[in-house]
Amino acid sequence: MKEIIKKIGLLGIGLAALTEEKVREIIEDLENKGEISKEDGKAFVKEVIKARKKQKVELEKTVAKEVEKAFKTAGIATKKDIEEIIKEIESIKAK
Repeated sequence: MKEIIKKIGLLGIGLAALTEEKVREIIEDLENKGEISKEDGKAFVKEVIKARKKQKVELEKTVAKEVEKAFKTAGIATKKDIEEIIKEIESIKAK
């Protein structure tokens, strides 16, 4: 299976750039050439989809962390900061 991945260039960022449709086309072409079985092709497509979803989640987490860092560095209040201030104000008003 790793050889197939190398052969069609789905390592690293290349994986994220390919659409599911394009992956299916590439796999279908390999199946037609007899280079992989239909079962292996289906399994590979599932793996690619799973890997893309995982990459997306990881990218979203990374971006969120970096944005939060940038906000802190720039001194911009986050939603959490504002909510805490509102709670403090409400607490003071209640006294």
